[in-house]
Amino acid sequence: MGAPPFVERLECLRCGRAFKRGLDGPCPRCGPEGVLEILFDVRAAGRSLNRRSLKGRAKDIWRYRELLPVSAKGATPPLPVGWTPITSAPRLAPWAGVRTLLVKDESRNPTASFKDRASVVGVTRAVAARARVVACASTGNAASSLAGAAASVGLQAVIFVPEFAPEPKVAQLMIFGARVLRVRGSYDETWELCQRACARHGWYNRNAAVNPSLVEGKKTCGLEIGEQTGTEVPDWVAVSVGDGCTIAGIWKGLGEMRALGFIPHLPQMLGVQAAGARPLVDAFESGRDVTPAAARTVADSICVGHPRNWRKALRAVRSSGGAMVAVPDEAILEAMRAAGRRAGVFGEPAGVAGLAGVRAAVEKGIIGRGESVLAVVTGSGLKDARTAMSAAGQPFTLAPTDAAVDAHLAERPLP
Repeated sequence: MGAPPFVERLECLRCGRAFKRGLDGPCPRCGPEGVLEILFDVRAAGRSLNRRSLKGRAKDIWRYRELLPVSAKGATPPLPVGWTPITSAPRLAPWAGVRTLLVKDESRNPTASFKDRASVVGVTRAVAARARVVACASTGNAASSLAGAAASVGLQAVIFVPEFAPEPKVAQLMIFGARVLRVRGSYDETWELCQRACARHGWYNRNAAVNPSLVEGKKTCGLEIGEQTGTEVPDWVAVSVGDGCTIAGIWKGLGEMRALGFIPHLPQMLGVQAAGARPLVDAFESGRDVTPAAARTVADSICVGHPRNWRKALRAVRSSGGAMVAVPDEAILEAMRAAGRRAGVFGEPAGVAGLAGVRAAVEKGIIGRGESVLAVVTGSGLKDARTAMSAAGQPFTLAPTDAAVDAHLAERPLP
């Protein structure tokens, strides 16, 4: 496997030990609790990664290749991942309570979620390592993104999903040809089972909580925010939080863009969890380590009771001077409706949890009404059509006659 040219070292966030190699697993001393951080020589990378060079590069995550844990010329999956749009949402901003609200819509990725960013990096690493099988545990999005990326290069994917994974996400897995193992248990039990299977069978482990290379894929969202907003970087970036890898990755990407001179300052990070799955919020508020707890929420992608990457997540929020909030499922469903009806954005529950969190943070006085916010919508509402229907309501059924239409409009006039 060719060495990534700008990787300096890895550091364990638990024991502080440094390593020169081993980009695909946890700290050998600390085990799964020892999440590693990949550190790049950003200054050296900046000699070839700058505004001028980026003008001629493809608009996908590989435009930032110097800051990814891949070799300079190795093959990558052909899927067009990244460079998702940032759009203004002027009708949604008053609902959230802020002056300016921007939305970065990650549903535009190939399998309709943010997780494609991590999976194509993982698959690139797996191919370079001559792996034959890649595996992960997921409530759906990481699974479908891995299955799609693996299919694009001919790798076999083995996916462990908990029983509550939504059917549309499972359907994606089956269409992509993955071996799907549905587990009668929680997400945390599913994750542990996958860990053991990877260790026993020698499969490449795509689980971002223990594979630091995957977080580097996620950071490309932060790199893009930096490049796309430039001097207009928002005051806050809001992100839904499950395991903690997403907010950690985005923060890291923003930090590297600040170091490269693309943005004049760093935004504050708002981490948002569901009220029924809030171990990181509790740890943030108490100033203590995370205590695992049972998780239950309609937002399946962040239904995590034992977040494995909590150290990186809390570090990101605290370093930014940001905050964490928890929102009830009712607020998440309201955010689904508001995003669709006021901005034309169809996000799944976890995808719009960040928007619900912005509204809650404004109400709590954390975010000022005169501030600007960018919310990352992490996945498409088509991923969980059943919950979308529960949020939106049912259609009206009529006879195929003009009279039936007229009677309906008389009873329920249009606004």
